[in-house]
Amino acid sequence: MESLHTVADGDEMRAAGQTQQFVTFSVAGEMFAVPMAPVQEIIRVPDVARMPLTPPALEGLANLRGRVLPIISLRRLFGTPERDNDDATRALVIHIGQSLGFVVDRVASVISVDASEIEPAQVVQSVVQTDCLTGVIRREVPDGHGGHRGLLLIIDFARLVQQHLTRMIPSRESGVVGGSRSADGGDPADSAEPGQGSGELRLVSFTVAAQEYALDIADVQEIVQVPETITAVPGAPGHVLGLISLRRRLLPLVSLRSLFALADAELDEHHRIVVVALPGGGQIGLVTDTVKEVLSVPRSQADTMPGILARDADLQEFSAICRLDGGRRLVSIIATDRLLGMDSVREALQLGASGVSGSSDRSGSADSLSSPDASMNRAMNSMTAHPDDEDAQVVIFRLGAEEFGVPIMSVQEIVRLPETLTRVPRTPDFVEGVINLRGTVLPVIDQRRRLGMDAIERNDRQRIMVFTLGGLRTGFIVDSVAEVLRIPRQNIAPAPQLSDEQIRLIGRVARLDGDRRLVLLIDPTQLLAAREVRAIESLEPAGESRAAPTMARAA
Repeated sequence: MESLHTVADGDEMRAAGQTQQFVTFSVAGEMFAVPMAPVQEIIRVPDVARMPLTPPALEGLANLRGRVLPIISLRRLFGTPERDNDDATRALVIHIGQSLGFVVDRVASVISVDASEIEPAQVVQSVVQTDCLTGVIRREVPDGHGGHRGLLLIIDFARLVQQHLTRMIPSRESGVVGGSRSADGGDPADSAEPGQGSGELRLVSFTVAAQEYALDIADVQEIVQVPETITAVPGAPGHVLGLISLRRRLLPLVSLRSLFALADAELDEHHRIVVVALPGGGQIGLVTDTVKEVLSVPRSQADTMPGILARDADLQEFSAICRLDGGRRLVSIIATDRLLGMDSVREALQLGASGVSGSSDRSGSADSLSSPDASMNRAMNSMTAHPDDEDAQVVIFRLGAEEFGVPIMSVQEIVRLPETLTRVPRTPDFVEGVINLRGTVLPVIDQRRRLGMDAIERNDRQRIMVFTLGGLRTGFIVDSVAEVLRIPRQNIAPAPQLSDEQIRLIGRVARLDGDRRLVLLIDPTQLLAAREVRAIESLEPAGESRAAPTMARAA
């Protein structure tokens, strides 16, 4: 794969006198730059679900506004010492065929660079291989530590991923080359021509009463589902729906329908809260009908609010109107600093600052399984007896902090782990032992070991999930079994392709609890290879008599 930003391209840029915007950041004491065009946004490092059978550089999967986002450590890719994240740590969300989040130590600044300032990458030595660099910028820039650096290394993220995470980047035919989208491929939001980064607006768009609006992506803290319970505040203005608890702080909710004097609508699962950071450190939740997308809009397509409308006091919160799709689609941009000047928004912020007694939000979790194994088996049988074609019926189990799911029809039963497992001579290495399950020998495999995870000591919460694989009953040890769920089909998405083994075994991801929870869905038919099934079939029946003296069965 060839990089789009080659030295030859730099010569053409110099001849044309072009400039380009770059985001600068630091990793392990070195300063780097990436062209603005493929950078979708910059976020705090989110919580992740760690996925097994993937390259070490992958920290895990995060849920970013309803989409599954792989989070990758640049320190691990560079082979430099790791460190804990701090307040300055950020993730650059970059589109190279798919959106990927790259963890950096800190983001320094955004700079405009003339093509004449870019030199070939071969003139420096770095923790990054030179074939993953597209050039070097010699300029004094702040390093984020109070000092300055005079050398910026331009990273080709597509080449970097291609070398270290080959399954995560599509081929050249997909329209993605060298970390930027080609003119004829991909999302129009990311297809800006080189040099246009300085003239782009990054926006989050949403709808209110069928009209589309947008906010600067830098002002959007997060987007969450409307909870079941909103604490009403007596005497609050009509546009204030109430308060919710979000990340241990009270968040006032303002209905944009009411704020814009539009007809009310009953809240449902499609409504979303856009959490906005206001000048001065305050936060407010704007209740929208739906959140649509993240837009990259050339400034040339954004017109200031027409003078006759700008003089209307009811429209002063809008800063501009974008013309998209040849002018057929109009998006009104809301200025957050103007929102703060509205009396209605200030009143809502005061309510959030003062708080109310007894405020609460939706709660409830499935962190533990309080019922015995028999109850879990009965729940499985009950759900199997009444299948719902619209739902995926899965059993959720845990390995460490991560949650996995398997189709309910594939699970034969769930039994307690006995105090000891009987080892049988000449058994395959991946078999932990056997147990006597109602007069039959059941080979048992440690699911942690199967997925390349660290082993743990045996404990009372562990269970054996029994599957029939290739006609052979086999048990897999898991840390705990959490629950049995019906998952709507629309909550299931393909998992990112991170390795051949991973995509065969874990090909889908379920988003639960308003997109705050990720469950990795396992295809149980891929738990054992055909040769491993044959190896288990060859176990000596004599192992049955050497089973542990105390066997746990389903209650």
